[in-house]
Amino acid sequence: MATHSKNPKTPDHPFAHHIEEEFTRILDYYGIVWEYEPQTFPLEWDDLGNVQEAFSPDFYLPQQNLYIELTTLKPNLTTKKNRKIRRLIELHPEINIKLFKRADLRQLMIKYGLDKEAEKITGNQAQK
Repeated sequence: MATHSKNPKTPDHPFAHHIEEEFTRILDYYGIVWEYEPQTFPLEWDDLGNVQEAFSPDFYLPQQNLYIELTTLKPNLTTKKNRKIRRLIELHPEINIKLFKRADLRQLMIKYGLDKEAEKITGNQAQK
């Protein structure tokens, strides 16, 4: 887990997707403290109590008490991620979480002048 208010140009951890690094640049610009994948929440267990499924939201914003999940998946492929978020809320109703979907991320990148990144979200570099 890494906590940042100002992220160095070279992160001390790899991001799962380039859009996560772009998202941190926006957070850093506004001085928003963030943590990358700070916690994994078990969602399902087998009969012996072993975790069978878990979910690690991409970011936690401690000052806002908000988890953020980003996805560039096409809308018809987000079913599994939506199900995990619903299950997380079911198990932990006290948790605040926001899912930024492909269209949300594209709008965010355009709003902050990251047009090339917006193109990647809708172009062939987006997850399919």
